[in-house]
Amino acid sequence: MIVKNVRKKEKSTVTFDVLCDAAEFEKAVNEAYLRNKSKIFVPGFRKGKAPRMVIEGMYGKDVFYDDAADELAPVAFNFALEKRDLRTVGNPLVKKVDVSDAKELTISFVTAVWPEVTLGQYKGLEAPKAKVEITDGQVDEELEKIRRRNSRIQSVERPAKLEDTAVIDYEGSVDGVPFDGGKAEGHNLVLGSGAFIPGFEDQVVGMGAGEERDINVTFPEDYAEKSLAGKAAVFHVKCNEVKETQLPALDDEFAKDVSEFDTLAEYRASVRERLEKAAEAEAESAYQSVLIEKAGDNMQAEIPDAMIEEQIDGMVREYDRNLQMNGLNLELYLKYLGQDMNAFREQCRPTAERRAKTDVVLEKIAEEEGIQVTDEEINQEYEKLAGQYGMTEKQVRASLDEEVIGTDLKTRKAAQLIFDSGVPTEPTEEPAAEEKSDGEEPKPAKKTARKSTKKAAETAQDAPAEEEPKPARKTARKTTKKAAEETPAEESGKAE
Repeated sequence: MIVKNVRKKEKSTVTFDVLCDAAEFEKAVNEAYLRNKSKIFVPGFRKGKAPRMVIEGMYGKDVFYDDAADELAPVAFNFALEKRDLRTVGNPLVKKVDVSDAKELTISFVTAVWPEVTLGQYKGLEAPKAKVEITDGQVDEELEKIRRRNSRIQSVERPAKLEDTAVIDYEGSVDGVPFDGGKAEGHNLVLGSGAFIPGFEDQVVGMGAGEERDINVTFPEDYAEKSLAGKAAVFHVKCNEVKETQLPALDDEFAKDVSEFDTLAEYRASVRERLEKAAEAEAESAYQSVLIEKAGDNMQAEIPDAMIEEQIDGMVREYDRNLQMNGLNLELYLKYLGQDMNAFREQCRPTAERRAKTDVVLEKIAEEEGIQVTDEEINQEYEKLAGQYGMTEKQVRASLDEEVIGTDLKTRKAAQLIFDSGVPTEPTEEPAAEEKSDGEEPKPAKKTARKSTKKAAETAQDAPAEEEPKPARKTARKTTKKAAEETPAEESGKAE
C-alpha cells in the first residue's frame, strides 16, 4: 500500500488517498467471491459451486469490487495512520473508491485529526473567587431540613390543611371523558408541595376523611401532554385519610438523636462547618473552571466538529445513565420536555465545546511543560479506581489501558499547574437572569455516583436553557441533589 495526496483542510480535517496494488486488490476480490458465492444463484451450477469467472460474466467483472473495497478500507486507513503518524478523531469517511485499468484500488478518505495547538497564556490567569460566608439563616434552614427528614407522620381526625398529607383517590375527565393517566387510588399528596397542577391542592384543603368532592382545574398551556394543554378538567376526589407531619423539638435531645454531639450548640457548630466546607469547595470549583476556560480561550486551535460530537455522545450517554438511576430513560424524559434528540444535542453543544477545548489545552500544556507520570502513580490510580468502582485492580486494568490512565494523570497535573498559578480576584455581581446566554447544558435529574478520573477541570453543569413543563404530578421518586434538579413525572398526562 502507498499513502499519497495528504492534504490538510479547515477545522482540523485531513484528506488522503491509499493505493492498494493489483495483487492486494485481487486477493481481496477473490476473498469476496469466496464469502459470497454460496449466496449467488447461477443456472447450471449447484449453489456455491459456480466459478468466479462465470459469476463475473453474468453480473459484471466488478460484482465483487464493493465488497472487496469494504474489507480493504479499514486496513488501508490504519496503514495510513501509522505511516503518516496521524491522530484521528471520530470516524473516517470514505469519499471515493476507484479501480484503475491496471486493477489497482485507490480509496480516498477524509477524517478529523487532533488539532494543532498554539498555547496562549495559561499561567498567572485571573479569575473571580467567591468569598464564603455562612449566615445564621442558612444554618437554621439546614437544621430545619434535618428536622423534616426526622419527622413522623401521624393520622389526625380533622380537615386537611396546608403541609398535611392527604391520602386520596381521584379520577380526572375532560368534557366528561376520563383521560389516560388521570386516575389513582391511595395517593399521598402533600398539600402545598406544588406536586399537582395549579389549583388542585388548594381545593383538597379542608377535606376530611371520607369526604368526596369534584375539583375543577385547568391544565397549563405549556403542559407536556399536548392533548391536555390548556383544557379544563374535573377530578372526582375522595379523601381517605388526613395525616400531619410532626417535627421533633430542636433541642439537645434532637442533637443526640441525629449526631454524635451532646448539645444542640455543638451540633449547630458542626452543621455550620459542613456548610462552609461545601461552599468553599463550590467556590473553588467555579474559580478553577474559569481559569481552565480562560486558558482554552487563549490558545489557538481549530477544534474539529467530530471532537465536539464525541463529547456530545458522551454527555447523552451520561445523561441517560443518570435518568436510569431514577427509573427513567432519556427518550421518555425528552418526551416530557416536548423535545427531540437533535434539539437536546444542540442544547448540549456549548458545554461539549468547552470540554473539547479543555481536553486539547490541557494535553498541550502537559506536552509543553514536559509533565510525566511514574509507574507508582499509575499503580496508585488503578488501586484508587478499583476501590471507587468496587472492582478488583485486575478488572480495572483490563478495562482501562495504562496509556489512558497516564494521559489522564498528565492532564490533571497540567490543570493543577494552572490552578496553582492562578490569581483570585473579587467577584463581580451576578448578571440578571435575562442577560444570561442560552444553549446551556441540560441538568441531569441525578448525577451519577461514578466520577470521571479526569474531569476536575471541566465546567460545572449549568441550569437548563428552557424551563421544563410542569407535569400534573411530579414523580414520587426523590433525588438527593438540589431542588432545581427535578425529575419529570413517570407518565405524561397523569393528574397525580
